[in-house]
Parts: sequence; structure tokens; C-alpha cells
Amino acid sequence: MKITVSPAAQKWYQNNLELKPGDGLHFYGKVYGRTNVHFGFSLAFVKQKPQHPYYQAVYQEISYYFDEDDIWFFTGYDLQIDYDADYDGPTYTFVDEEPE
Repeated sequence: MKITVSPAAQKWYQNNLELKPGDGLHFYGKVYGRTNVHFGFSLAFVKQKPQHPYYQAVYQEISYYFDEDDIWFFTGYDLQIDYDADYDGPTYTFVDEEPE
């Protein structure tokens, strides 16, 4: 259960959400929608400083994380976040979790 964020996606978040060092993006699963591995649930995020993250990846002093309440959504998967220039936004791909 890890999150990787490409440099292009990091730049998009910083520019569009005005992220500064110390800020965070809390990712979580929400009802309705779908991902490439979830039906009936989609990925959502909110700009929020982490309090007690279960997992976090820090890039340029910005935390990309999920909490213990969100484990159910991420169990067994790694989340890869990239940027799509045609769409001008981030893309989210869940892949089978890599053993550590």
C-alpha cells in the first residue's frame, strides 16, 4: 500500500491547489464511481495537513497520504499518480501491491 506521485503530477497539484511545504493531500475512497480496480467506489482527495496518517509519501515537503479509516480502499494495491497533458490533470492507477 504505497502512493507514488510523478514529478509532473506534483507540479499540477502545487499549481492548481496552491500547495506549500507542510501541506498535505488526503486520499480516500468514496461511494459512487469507479477506479481501475474498484466498482462502485472512486478516489477522492482533500487538501489537508496530515494528523495521524496511516501511510504517507512526502515529495518536496508535501505529504500525499491516507488514514487508517481508508485502509480498506488501498489494501492489496499501490496507487500510482501521474499527469495527463491532454486531459490537463492527474491520472490514478491502482496496481497490485509490490511485496517489500
